[in-house]
Amino acid sequence: MHQDVVTFTGSATTGRMLKKHPRIVDESVPFNMEADSLNAIVLGPDAVPGTEEFDLFIKEVGKEMTLKCGQRCTGARRILVPANVLEDVQIAIGKRLGGTVIGDPRVDGVRMGALAGQTQRNEVKRALDELLKGSQIVYGSADSVDVKGADASKGAFMSPILLLNADPWKNQQSHNVEAFGPVSTLMPYTDIDDAVALTKLGKGSLCASIATYDEKVAQQFVWGAASHHGRMLILNREMAKENTGHGSPLATLVHGGPGRAGGGEEMGGKRGVMHYLQRTAIQGHPSMITAITQQYQQGARMNITERHTFRMHFEELQVGDTVITDIHPVTLQDIEDFAHLSGDKFYAHMDANSLEGTIFTGRVAHGYFILSRAAGLFVDPPKGPVLLNYGLDECRFVKPVYPGMTIQVRFTVKEKVDQEKRTPEDVAKGIVKFLVDVFDETGETVAIATILTMVKKLDQN
Repeated sequence: MHQDVVTFTGSATTGRMLKKHPRIVDESVPFNMEADSLNAIVLGPDAVPGTEEFDLFIKEVGKEMTLKCGQRCTGARRILVPANVLEDVQIAIGKRLGGTVIGDPRVDGVRMGALAGQTQRNEVKRALDELLKGSQIVYGSADSVDVKGADASKGAFMSPILLLNADPWKNQQSHNVEAFGPVSTLMPYTDIDDAVALTKLGKGSLCASIATYDEKVAQQFVWGAASHHGRMLILNREMAKENTGHGSPLATLVHGGPGRAGGGEEMGGKRGVMHYLQRTAIQGHPSMITAITQQYQQGARMNITERHTFRMHFEELQVGDTVITDIHPVTLQDIEDFAHLSGDKFYAHMDANSLEGTIFTGRVAHGYFILSRAAGLFVDPPKGPVLLNYGLDECRFVKPVYPGMTIQVRFTVKEKVDQEKRTPEDVAKGIVKFLVDVFDETGETVAIATILTMVKKLDQN
């Protein structure tokens, strides 16, 4: 149906086939595709043998080739290294893979199991044959493997295989064919621009990593390659302990990519929910938008309340309820006192002789004084349903305030967010967001912010 959503994670070939299904096309069904891609891991030119970044790179490559037997959509299929350290990297990766024990995962010491099945292993070998048209095997074997605690002839076991593509611009099979298993291709690059261009030959990838301690190298690579990748990892000694890995994102990050990677995202974290939401634009007067969304829009009608909003419980408050405060005349003494109290003696507040060439026509009140004094105007002091103020959002100072001007506040319920009790003994409460609109004697806004308050409910059950 036209209001369905199809979410797909898997091979790019299968994804493209499903995306063209007549029902999906005819009904314009949203199709979110996160597909396997030819992801790259890059060794920065500064990460020479002996550096921590070199060692981290070798460790990451070994993990990417063997974890889940290389059957991961984010697997590092292309290993790009500076041409001058190609042999060093080849030897180091070979040593790393040589320490990987293959066999029954239930046996102590085994670090890599079998592929998903014999069919999958045959598919990997078919892709390997294509890759071998432009590369050569420098570690591993497609036909034999030593295993522990299992029978190699019965299980879908496969040796990790490292290929070498000495001319990745001429032999482009490495950028077009994916062996969905423990197979990766080592290739040289000349400089960072060359590395960026080679990663782009993958025609869109889920992720790319670079091991470097040089900030300029990282900047050049990310700025150049980001357009073709959904996620990028900069691996170095300072983040190594917190490193989630080339192929393991956090739920808050994009896990998808453009082009070959499908153009969609995997369903992780809050981001994933967005794919299931239909978005509708609503036009109308701010009062109508406020009524529909239950979020106060500036310009909407206000409900000036007889009771102060700080005297009302969560259930009693309505979006649009407003308090208009008393007036405060701003004085030069206010500026002096606030500067002394806060320690903020910025020249625009304290030195009238330094204002030439600025937007100010005289000593100007601190923005934070305006906000603080506004709180003094809108707060109703006695104990009541308001439990605490715990945040400030979207604060802006939009017009200078000089001595002799006055400030006043429109204090409006902007939004209400219900909260569940964590325990039976917990206080029943909700979050109320208030719009703080500070205006001067002309009615113009001089500062605006949203404060978040925790407000007790009448019903404590």
